[in-house]
Amino acid sequence: MRILHTSDWHLGRSFHREGMLTHQAAFVDHLLEVVDSEHVDLVVVAGDVYDRALPHVDAVRLADEALARLAASPAKVVLSSGNHDSAQRLGFSSRLIDAAGVFIRTDPSTVGAPILLDDEHGPVAVHAIPYLDPIAVHEPWGLPARSHEAALAEAMRRVRADLARRSARSVVLAHAFVAGAEPSDSERDISVGGVSRVATSLFDDVDYVALGHLHGRHTLADHLRYSGSPLAYSFSEADQHKGSWLVEIGPEGLVSAEFVGAPVPRSLARLRGELDHLLSDPGLARHEQDWVQVTLTDQVRPVRAMERLRQRFPHTLVLGFEESGPRLGALPARRTEGRTDHDIALEFVKDLRGAPATDAEAALLREAVDSCCDDAEADPRPPAGRPA
Repeated sequence: MRILHTSDWHLGRSFHREGMLTHQAAFVDHLLEVVDSEHVDLVVVAGDVYDRALPHVDAVRLADEALARLAASPAKVVLSSGNHDSAQRLGFSSRLIDAAGVFIRTDPSTVGAPILLDDEHGPVAVHAIPYLDPIAVHEPWGLPARSHEAALAEAMRRVRADLARRSARSVVLAHAFVAGAEPSDSERDISVGGVSRVATSLFDDVDYVALGHLHGRHTLADHLRYSGSPLAYSFSEADQHKGSWLVEIGPEGLVSAEFVGAPVPRSLARLRGELDHLLSDPGLARHEQDWVQVTLTDQVRPVRAMERLRQRFPHTLVLGFEESGPRLGALPARRTEGRTDHDIALEFVKDLRGAPATDAEAALLREAVDSCCDDAEADPRPPAGRPA
């Protein structure tokens, strides 16, 4: 059986206010092409189909199109809910949709009841474990603790109890943070009591485990893998290779796993340095059409920095400044008695950035001070023609 393992589509998500739906639709096209060209028998989606519990109508439309196209293909589909999904909304009419060969599992009460598929070597039991909120399942399942470890341990106990009753190869979908993998900035924290990771040993003795939740691909063991998200959703994923795992299950279990790269709509780049250097360095020409995150290290913050960056890097999305001067709490104490508010503000600017305010900045500060002190004790304006 040839299985295509994907997860974390996050349909409807944006990337620093850049709409991603067109690129997500291109991934769906790619997915169908792989199903056709690689003769895929089963597509598994390990959670986070949507980016939010109440997805935008365009995201729902794309999900509907994707599942309809997959249902029309020779492949079966098994899909479970993630921590971003609404289990009730994603699982609506799942019992009816089963008849189309699309199996959606979002209800914890179904854990331990497999989807049974067959190939020329016999049955394959697919156990789709939806995201399990430890607080929600603690009481109904009688868990010893409110933790992800306890919830998934009970889920896998139910899975093993089923597998012990039948002679079948096994595939498990789980949406969790498994120890040994590293998170990205774009994943939502699922920790309970400060703990979110679960042990890899929970998934021993399963032929293949398709993991979701983390957005980077990881191989924790031959049979235990994250596909990661098909698109980058934060600049921390700039060096990640996005795609899906193409897995083959033979008569004795796992035979192979090959990573199939997904289309890249636009590369990501993280640049750091002084503004003038970034604008003139010929070696950065390769990033001119990338989505760019910039950290400037100039001693004095440049004027119109974003505008100037976008003249060379038109897709600059994030601009930050590295702290080079003292922090606010580390500024020296200054005498204020007998001094004007304007003088104090000017000295603050000089202490903070290590350079005095320009004439234009000094004038703006005076206007700000005067607008806050519309009374008889306001700082006096200097006579016309005399500098402030």
